[in-house]
Amino acid sequence: MITTYGVGSLVAVDNESFIVAGTDSWNISDAPTVFEHRLARVLGVKSFRLPPASDDTSKDGVHVRRFPLWHSCPKCASLQHVRRFNSPAGKNECSACEEDLVPSRFVMACAKGHIDDFPYWKWAHRKNRAEGETGLCGGEMRLRTSGKTASLRSILISCTCGVPEVSMEGAFTGTALSDLNVFCSGKRPWLKDAPTERCSERPRTLQRGSSVAWQPIVRTALSIPPWSDEHFTRLGSRLDDLREMYEAGDEHGIRVYLKVLGIEKKYEFSAAKVIALLAAENQEDGGSDGEATVDSPFVRLRNQEYERLIVGQPEKETGREDQFVCEHPLSSPAVLSPYGVTGPMLVKRLREVRALKAFSRVDTPETRTDVHQAALSLVELDWLPAMEVQGEGVFLRLDEDRLDDWARSVAVAARTDRIRNNHTRMTRERAQDPESVPDSPASPRMILLHTLAHALINEWSLDGGYPAASLRERLYASDAMAGILICTATSDSAGSLGGLVAQGEPDRLRNSLDSALDRARWCSADPLCVESTGSGVGGINMAACHACVLLPETSCEHNNGLLDRALLVGTPEDPSIGFFSDVLRY
Repeated sequence: MITTYGVGSLVAVDNESFIVAGTDSWNISDAPTVFEHRLARVLGVKSFRLPPASDDTSKDGVHVRRFPLWHSCPKCASLQHVRRFNSPAGKNECSACEEDLVPSRFVMACAKGHIDDFPYWKWAHRKNRAEGETGLCGGEMRLRTSGKTASLRSILISCTCGVPEVSMEGAFTGTALSDLNVFCSGKRPWLKDAPTERCSERPRTLQRGSSVAWQPIVRTALSIPPWSDEHFTRLGSRLDDLREMYEAGDEHGIRVYLKVLGIEKKYEFSAAKVIALLAAENQEDGGSDGEATVDSPFVRLRNQEYERLIVGQPEKETGREDQFVCEHPLSSPAVLSPYGVTGPMLVKRLREVRALKAFSRVDTPETRTDVHQAALSLVELDWLPAMEVQGEGVFLRLDEDRLDDWARSVAVAARTDRIRNNHTRMTRERAQDPESVPDSPASPRMILLHTLAHALINEWSLDGGYPAASLRERLYASDAMAGILICTATSDSAGSLGGLVAQGEPDRLRNSLDSALDRARWCSADPLCVESTGSGVGGINMAACHACVLLPETSCEHNNGLLDRALLVGTPEDPSIGFFSDVLRY
């Protein structure tokens, strides 16, 4: 419900297809509430709700609506609106043939999130528009497959009015619909009673199961002290009341409120701690580092996490319900010095909240592009759907002085510039206003950290007991940060295997680095992979492919982009490009 089948997405159930309804249509009376105050304040909501997992007898649940509405009968080949089949109550079948109907494989959507049925009538009559009084020809549409090939050429559309039969070939070109004078209808079928919007976007033909038919826009945050403290997790929704009292300057009211709440919850709250937390929140909201941008709040979230991961929080200083435990390893990290790795931390207890903020269609939300964010509800709500992942992780940093010396290399800068230029070109081509697109985040530091995280995840999936898809990277790459956190990515059984923290002990981490770097030296697609001047979507990778450093989509923050293993180990022609080339055993 957060990453795959969220609000506005198309879900196939047996022989039927549905679109997930907006959050204002959900019945969530019994849905658990998830609190993560840092993320909630940035997203402008009070809390998050876990999408309810309901059965047939439950009173709550996530609603869906039938979509697309055009269906076909596999027996009589009739193609029309589902209501015209006169299906019996509770069934979705052709009343004449008693065969299950097949939902349309094709829909049309635009970059603003609108979606509608594919205009079959206009497609079949595009060279013969003999329209009657009703605006149509009066005939009945038919759909059949020739079976000769698996291409669109074998899907044939016809009409009993006598127009020549046409195939679906060419329907997916960028101008296919606009050439027919088909414009975006502005419909939002996932929102109940939503009026149609005026839209000037060019609609595109999509398969209803296509990945670009629905792309989630998810925001995440780690629970860190003091918000992860057992003391504050017990407050939950009461923090809003306390915040109002603090803003009114009523410290006495806060003390009385906490005393009464302590009796109710049988827990002794410290008014001094609560007041200090509220003061920290106010100070955080009032200041911003440098020029304010859309991403500034999320950058501050990362900065706070980075600082806390460096400082840590030993288990002996935490309570049973604390959500963050981060400790230094038992042995000396000196063995990692030749690798330029400093400050490894063992994150023994970790909680991450992932909230679905919005979604997009047609345009993939690549890194920092201005894709349109389609709303999850027609009316503004004070909550968003979210999930929480509790697990473990390993945090490590790279020596910043050594990083800066390495990044000054002309060869390193040349490879990075190529990736940055390709990424900037791709984002500007997709943007509505190319001049407003921010600069690409690709830098030598960022690409190196990103590729290292991928190499370690692949290594630990073999050595640590976790599938690669159940581990996830969290990058801290900027002028002031140079770290990576590899943590549990899923809340299912694969995310609770244990053993990941053990990989962060210096001796074991050194062995993992040796093995990961050794694997990165050679790819089964070499020499094509290592000699690539641009791979992946838009050429935003260089030496990176599925045979070496690419990961499952759930594991990567940047959609498997901005990667180059040559910056780890160098190239056969110039090994010095690699940050770790000095420690490789040739």
